[in-house]
Amino acid sequence: MTNTTTVQQTHTEEHSTGVSFLLWLSCLFGVCGVHRFYLGKKGTGLLYLLTFGLFGIGQLLDLFWMRDMVLLANTKARMLPGRRSFKLLPPPPFPIQRDSNEELRIKLMRSAAEHGGQLSVSQGVMATGRSFEAVEKLLDEMATSGYVGIDNDPNTGAVVYTFSQL
Repeated sequence: MTNTTTVQQTHTEEHSTGVSFLLWLSCLFGVCGVHRFYLGKKGTGLLYLLTFGLFGIGQLLDLFWMRDMVLLANTKARMLPGRRSFKLLPPPPFPIQRDSNEELRIKLMRSAAEHGGQLSVSQGVMATGRSFEAVEKLLDEMATSGYVGIDNDPNTGAVVYTFSQL
């Protein structure tokens, strides 16, 4: 029950885009910069109040930047440990994984080292268990990046990738 209360308290303390837009509308009554006070930008809020929103230009620009300003204010609020609104960001909707291509590159390099610094696509498939297309694509990317060279086997004429660093 305590966790639910804490989460609800934290959620209600976040800045709302809708409220920010409503406060922005106070400029129609001659009071500019109220939305900036709401978002924690007291210095520029005071500047906008005294200069009628930087003569209307700043107020107009804020209309387009409002969503980003709210996002930034909410991010800052989550990161400040001394505030009651501190909370961890939710986990991403997808699992963060290590680059599987990196593991595949390492397997290809080990296989090339076992084959005298040269590797065919077929040997790469045998070493990694991946499809011909996946291995060839990665070897081509490595060649484009300059990590490997492309040559032909003098006996068979097959395309081989040369790992000169090995």
